[in-house]
Amino acid sequence: MKSEESRNLILAIVLSAIVLIGWNFFLAPKLPGGTPVAPSTLSAANTPASTNPQGAAGAPVTAPASLAPVETRDEALAATKRVAIDTPALGGSIDLTGGLIDDVFLKAYRETIDPNSPNIKLLSPANGPNAYWAETGYVAEGAAAKTPTRSTQWSASADTLKVDQPVTLSFDNGEGLTFKREIAVDDRYMFTVTDSVENTGAQSVSLRPYALILRRGKPQVSGYAVLHEGFVGVIGDSSVQEITYPNIEKETGRVRTLKGDGGWLGFTDKYWATAIIPDQSSPIEARFLASGAQPNEDYQTDLVGAAQPLAPGASVKAVTHLFAGAKEVATIDAYQKALGIKKFDLMIDWGWFYFITKPMFKLIHLIHGYVGNFGVAILLVTVIVKGAFFPLANLSFRSMAKMKMIQPQIAALKTQYPDNPQAQQKAQMELFRKEGVNPVAGCLPMVFQIPVFFALYKVIFITIEMRQAPFFGWIHDLSAPDPTNVFTAFGLIPWDPTALPVVGHFLALGVWPLIMGVTMFLQMKMNPEPADPVQKQMFAYMPVIFTFMLGTFPAGLVIYWSWNNTLTVLQQSLIMKRAGGKIELFDNLKNMFKWKKK
Repeated sequence: MKSEESRNLILAIVLSAIVLIGWNFFLAPKLPGGTPVAPSTLSAANTPASTNPQGAAGAPVTAPASLAPVETRDEALAATKRVAIDTPALGGSIDLTGGLIDDVFLKAYRETIDPNSPNIKLLSPANGPNAYWAETGYVAEGAAAKTPTRSTQWSASADTLKVDQPVTLSFDNGEGLTFKREIAVDDRYMFTVTDSVENTGAQSVSLRPYALILRRGKPQVSGYAVLHEGFVGVIGDSSVQEITYPNIEKETGRVRTLKGDGGWLGFTDKYWATAIIPDQSSPIEARFLASGAQPNEDYQTDLVGAAQPLAPGASVKAVTHLFAGAKEVATIDAYQKALGIKKFDLMIDWGWFYFITKPMFKLIHLIHGYVGNFGVAILLVTVIVKGAFFPLANLSFRSMAKMKMIQPQIAALKTQYPDNPQAQQKAQMELFRKEGVNPVAGCLPMVFQIPVFFALYKVIFITIEMRQAPFFGWIHDLSAPDPTNVFTAFGLIPWDPTALPVVGHFLALGVWPLIMGVTMFLQMKMNPEPADPVQKQMFAYMPVIFTFMLGTFPAGLVIYWSWNNTLTVLQQSLIMKRAGGKIELFDNLKNMFKWKKK
């Protein structure tokens, strides 16, 4: 029969799987079932070039020929007349050719921790590299009507868009329809776009409001399974919809269609996002889609509202909000509350354990407000978590102490029933009941702490508040790996071991991963050595394996794990001492250095 340590390890893995599978099956958000509803067919003749990418005949539609591609962002910006954007959080411009919001950079965020590094550039012009833009407007339904397109030249009421200074764009189609687009922006990342149309002609028309965001070329993503990057949105009462850039290719027709009242949809990167947000009570038809071929494949998310009849002498309007900025938790939550946006906080990928991950972030953020250092806040939260799990850990370690005390009796049962496993198991369970030992108790802290550990990992990895947050010493960014490396003698040898093929990934071994490995080794030495030689060897190598594995993990997570291991050693020592059990650490360390007799 396997030893008790083996049984505990297997039970921990099985119970962890049950927790994850059970949560996914019963509580995790489900994609809406049924047949998706395709958006209504629009007139290809009057549809803006990028609104109907497959056209009436199914042929891909590209950018207008008048926008000749250029090599640099600066050349693209100089090619058209623009209205500047100048707010405390955002800079950039609006293209008066097409009325696009296609140039946005974030003033508070830079590419690296160097304060002189370039600002994060979020949106880019359609005819330049990494094109990424948003647009809104109206398309005609039924009878043909001349509506603005991507090549329409708009006039502007001002040269600069500011927080307290909206800009109105105007266009007269010469056939009795006057289009106006008022663009306002707040002091963070939300644009409010009000499209209106006045009919001064003699004919009635029917118009439908639309909004879209388009990215040209496959965006670079961080590539971590724990983080979603790509299409994201919530339409109507559905759960959050997420689909990656590769997976959109697997959808029928390379399109996923959605339908409901209100919601939002857009694109999410690790720290940045864009989203179009219609009126939350209006019915819309929305899509995630891909068209064209690499390297100029278009990824687009769009929505179309209900038809609005426009009689002579009448006017209609549609209000669309556009989010373009950093995924700051407080900012996202404030927009969700103030504008009533459905599940807008799910733009941040909190994961399956949302109910743990988001409160964990709020606790860390609260403590950070007092201590001023996210690393210290993580250490203090770890102490709080340890305190919360102390009763469970106390039960576990006491059970382990009792288990150790009855090991001679368990060995006697194996001798008594050598060829009858059923009788041996029955007698062993009776012994457990008599002595008050719960064989599963040793696994419980591990099982219940797995979601907590994963939640903390998500907080450190996905939240922008952790981005470039310093700790002490050489750790200037808790969301990045430890920058030191033992294989370069901590900077003394001028070479990059991580560039080596195959093994380079495992050679990013800094100081904090080494500290983590030592603390994990000490924690494992707190328990009795397994009797099984294979298990003993496996447990001996586990700290080494984890040390190399965590070399590329965010430094904040490695610091947490090191601190958690240290607290576990202290906690287990205290509990074992109070329970009258023997602390194995010193004997196990001593035995490591004893010469074995042949």
